Parts: sequence; C-alpha cells; structure tokens
Amino acid sequence: MEQTNDQWLWFVDNELVEALARTDTLGETAEKRPVRSAALVKALALNMEGKTEQAWREVRDAIEGGETLPELIWIKAHLEFQLGRFEDALQGYEKVLETSPNHKAGVYNLALCLEKLQRFEDAAAAFRKAADLDPKLIEARLGLGVCQLQRKMGEEAQAAFEECLRMEPGHERALYGKAVALQLLGRADEALELYQRLLPTQPADAELLTNILGLLQSRGDHEQVREYAERLLRVQPGARVALEALASAAMARGDYKAAAQQNTQLVKAAPDSFEGWFNLGVAYQKLNRVEQAGQAFSEAIKIHPDNGLAYANLGATLQERGEQAEARKAYEKAIQLAPENPIALWNLSIVQERVGNLADAEKHLEKLVEIDSARADAWFRLGYLRLQREDIAASLEPFRICVSKRPDWLEALLNLGVVQRRTGDLDAAKASFTQAVTSHPESVDALRALAAVAVDEGDYILALETESKLEELGEHSPELAFNIGVLLQRANLHEDAARMYRRATEEKSDFAEALLNLGHALQHLGQDQEARSCWQKAVETKPELATQYF
Repeated sequence: MEQTNDQWLWFVDNELVEALARTDTLGETAEKRPVRSAALVKALALNMEGKTEQAWREVRDAIEGGETLPELIWIKAHLEFQLGRFEDALQGYEKVLETSPNHKAGVYNLALCLEKLQRFEDAAAAFRKAADLDPKLIEARLGLGVCQLQRKMGEEAQAAFEECLRMEPGHERALYGKAVALQLLGRADEALELYQRLLPTQPADAELLTNILGLLQSRGDHEQVREYAERLLRVQPGARVALEALASAAMARGDYKAAAQQNTQLVKAAPDSFEGWFNLGVAYQKLNRVEQAGQAFSEAIKIHPDNGLAYANLGATLQERGEQAEARKAYEKAIQLAPENPIALWNLSIVQERVGNLADAEKHLEKLVEIDSARADAWFRLGYLRLQREDIAASLEPFRICVSKRPDWLEALLNLGVVQRRTGDLDAAKASFTQAVTSHPESVDALRALAAVAVDEGDYILALETESKLEELGEHSPELAFNIGVLLQRANLHEDAARMYRRATEEKSDFAEALLNLGHALQHLGQDQEARSCWQKAVETKPELATQYF
C-alpha cells in the first residue's frame, strides 16, 4: 500500500490564517462621525446575534435601495465571507480597493478570498502585498506560506514561515507550516523534528499525528508507525490513515496474519478503500486462505473495475482453486485492461498449457518476453513448449537466451544441449553439457548427457572420464559402458574395450550385444577360449546374433 507525500500533507489553512481584518487601526485623534445608515446598524446587531444571513439581506437591500455609504460594501463583503460566498466577497473587496488600492485590511481580506477560491498564485501576490503594507501583520506571511505550499513551492513556503518565526519565535502555526514545507522538500528528518517539537502542546492534533505517520512510513520505521497510528486512533477512532498505516506496516514486515486483521478493520471503517481490499486479498493469499483472498479481490474490483492487477490476482486465486476456466477469464480481463501485465501473461500461459492450449500459451509467453526480455523463466517455458511440439529449430533460441540470463540453470543447460545435439551441432551440445557439469558436478543427468555426446563424437577419452565420475556417484549404466566399449574397440584399445564390456555385463547379465563384442575383444587379446564362451552365452541369450558371430 503506497502513500505519496501529497496524501499526507494535511494542512488546514483556516487554522493558520487569522480571521478577517475588520478595518485599519484608528489612532486616538481619528475623526469620529455618526453612523449614517440605519441598515448598517441593524445588520451589525443581527450579525452579533448570529443571524448572519438576515444581516446580509439588510445590507444588500440598502445597497439595492440606493444607499452609497462605502461601509455598506465593506460590511456586505465581510458577511459574504462569513457565509462562504467567497466569489461575492472578493468582488466587494475589489470595489473597496478600486478607491483605496493600499487599504491594508482590504488587501489582506482580498487575499483570504482568493485563497478560499484556490486561486493560490493570485492569493500569494495579495498576501505579499498585505505584508509589505503592514510589516507587523504576521498573518499575511502565514497566508503567503500556505499558498506557496498549495503551489508545491517548498522553498518559498519555508522562507515565508521563517519570516514569521523571526517576527515571533516559537509561533506554533509557523513552525507547523515550516515542517510541512520541509516535508514537501524531502527533508524528512528536519520535518519530523519540528512535528515532534510541536506534539507536547498539541498531543491530540490529528493532522499533526497524520503527518508524523507519513514520515515514519517513508522511513520504514514500522514500530513507531504502529505507536503513532494507535495514538491517532485514540484521538480519532476509526481514522482511515491510521488503519492504513497499521495495515501497511504489517504488510511491509511480512506479518500477514496481522495484515489481514488490520485490513479487515480498514475495510469495515472504509468499505470504499481499494487498497484495503486489495491488500487484504494479498494477505489472505500469503496465508493460503485462497477463497477469502478471491472474495477480497472481487471487492477491490467492484471499487476499481479497471484495475488489471486486481484481476490478475483474482485469477491466481481461481487458478489455485482449480477453476481454470474462470482463472483464464480473469487473466484475459487483466490483459485487456493492461496488455503488458507480466503477471497475467505468465499465469495465463500456464493455465492455457494446463488445459492443452499450447499455441495460446506460447503466444502469451512470446508477448511476455517481448515486454520483459530479462525473464529467464519465460524464455525457458517458451523453449520448452516449442520442444514439446517438436519444433526443434525454434526452441533453440529461447533456451540459448535463457542460459545467457542464468548461466548456471541446470535444466536450461540440459535442454539447450539436447536441442543442439538434435540439430547436429555436437560441439555446441558438448559445450552446454560441459557447462552444466561444471556448474553442477553432482548432476547425474548432466554427466550422462555429456557422456552421450562424447560417444556421438567418438571422444572415448571424455566418455571414459565422464563414466568414471558417474561410477563415483554410484551410477551404473550398462548401455553407456557398452557404447564406450565400442569406441575403444574401434580405436583398437581392446583391453580397455573388454573392461567396459565386462562392466556392462556385470550390470546386465543378459546383455547379448555386450557379450558378443566382449568375445571379439578377447579374441584380439588372444583369449580364444573365453571369447568362445562369451559368444556362446550371447547366442543363447539372443539367437539372432548367431549370424553376426559367424
């Protein structure tokens, strides 16, 4: 379950920016004049009673009735801001600034409206002007910092908050803003230090705990993630981010039992959590609870029916349950949504192979190696499928590539050697089998294959060496001994040939051909009586050999 920094940047602007500035401060000598609008007096009274909507109507009606008192426009904009009608409030403050462009409170309140309307670039400019007009107005710099955060301008935001801290060291909202800016800049340790500095005075601040959680998760500090997630749940029971953090930490440390429990809690609190259902499915898969895993992936698909990975995992659970047809549908849907999904391509090829659709299985593997040429296992399966359908020439290249990716893969080396031998390239086959024996000197299959190709090439020295290694491993093949004996006999090494024939007959007493050839070798060695005895046994065992004897 992945989280990005943006998802953890909880930053409530109305906690950083103070209320509307009512008006510019008046000095002791300011001229006092009586209020000239009954509507204004009534509106102020209604607003103090909490009847903001009625107050706004009084002011609106007065303006529409022809009253031109400037204060009416100002109060109307204030009331509209309180009512959340920021666009109307913005127009009111703009009217004020048309006649008084440097009206301090007007510029600041205009900036607040722009910020509420998410016009962050314009709001930042207005907050900057407000700060220039009133250098002591710390709220203007706070607002500027908030807007720069929203624009993902971490350095500019940090500078604004540091200016606040120069004006008022220890200002908690400025410290919080600076921490968020540092988090945005990827300076996690500094941000975490500031958050934890604020925590003693704000132990129940959910946003603060959430940001700390995000940083701890990015550092992989699972124990502290658990601690702060539990703190957040005490402050805000059922908090989704805390449940997600606990589930993510359990998944990351491989505690799938805990992950299943945490994700179960998460989907109860947030049934629309795709990540919760998906990770619950993964946890159940790891626990071999296949049916429950399938149900979880199905719920994830309901939330995001266009997610190919969820279909691929659903297919895996169906495949494991033996529901090959349904698994195939799930994989095909996964590939339809994400044609280059390697998991779906691989698993679908296995399903197709199991149901006998070898051509389709091969097609999916061809697509897989096209998008991920490093997949040695896919190259191996592709070569194996082609070998199964006796397309020997076409199977050569996949096995060759597979071995280039994994030079010590015994099965790949053996299959490559078999294909090379069958295509008549004995030297290449011998090289592959030699590589197999070098990598796996205890492999009987590799030694037998090397001995066989040595016999094919007439290399009796290599054949004898290999046969000797097989004997050391306790492996005895009368056929191999016989073949080596033939090579030695052809090389006029009759004594060595006789030894190999004897070994063959010791392992297989009715090996008539070995008995016949042993007789010929003994005859060359001058042992005629024993030779005739061998021939007699050969003919008795296999009478049709009498012709060869005569």
